[in-house]
Amino acid sequence: MDASLALPLLVALIGVALLFDFLNGLHDAANSIATIVSTRVLRPHYAVMWAAFFNFIAFLFFGLHVAETIGKGIVDANIVDASVIFAALLGAISWNILTWVLGIPSSSSHALIGGLLGAGVTKAGLPAVVWWGVIKTTFGIFLAPILGMLTALILMLAVAWLFRGATSSGADKIFRRTQLFTAALYSLGHGGNDAQKTMGIIAVLLYSQGMLEGAFHVPFWVVLACQAAMGLGTLMGGWRIVHTMGSKITRITPGQGVCAELGGSIMLFSATWLGIPVSTTHTITGCIIGVGAARRASAVRWGVAGNIVIAWVITLPAAGGIAALAYGATRLFA
Repeated sequence: MDASLALPLLVALIGVALLFDFLNGLHDAANSIATIVSTRVLRPHYAVMWAAFFNFIAFLFFGLHVAETIGKGIVDANIVDASVIFAALLGAISWNILTWVLGIPSSSSHALIGGLLGAGVTKAGLPAVVWWGVIKTTFGIFLAPILGMLTALILMLAVAWLFRGATSSGADKIFRRTQLFTAALYSLGHGGNDAQKTMGIIAVLLYSQGMLEGAFHVPFWVVLACQAAMGLGTLMGGWRIVHTMGSKITRITPGQGVCAELGGSIMLFSATWLGIPVSTTHTITGCIIGVGAARRASAVRWGVAGNIVIAWVITLPAAGGIAALAYGATRLFA
């Protein structure tokens, strides 16, 4: 591909980026709705509409720090061209589709980061890597699920103490109402962190083509397009992964759902404000494990959780490998 793109090809690449964003919403719908569906607070179709709405309006609550990290904090923006973006997106989309078909809650975020690294390093070698951004993101990979698990566990213990004198039916009624609020919070965090990753990809593509005036920034139309694509993807649901997240890891009650969603929201809000592109999948999985372990360690199906962790570990290199091959292929036809 030429360094300078014709308008139709540029539009096509932006379309591929928005397709990734749509698939991100489809793949990660489970993150927002698994607990509220598994506790039967909302039926699945109402749950995805609830999540999609809050996914879309997330741009009203957060800055664009994550988009800036993706756009210029993973690989050097000056080496990015159409081939790098195409290869990165192909690597991320391929891995997302594979894990979605298999019902594995892997990370769309880290698939995209792996794709960027694979394509960027293939083009320009290790000097292309922005190590501070990669280190910050790597810490997010490990800390988000661990801190989410601990936060949800502490919240669960606190809730158990606060409601120690309440009847089970009375507490259940309160938690079912509260879960609507905490699910909305988590969907805001999901939309705020995840949609910004595609914003960063489109913005750096426009920057590489000289179509951004002044310094690197994210145009408002890109913000709206990415939030809308993610919301539409969430509307389509991700039922295979909902089943894994909502019932295979541990059995969830409304009280546990509140604590898992609130713990996850705290993690996502903090990471988004700090500009750290964490995985919503990692985060909510850690929180679900935390609320399950608060009941008793044996309540968690550790074998299922272990398989999910394995998928997390191989996401970056797998998506990066696909992206590297894709970049090599584009150079053959350049």
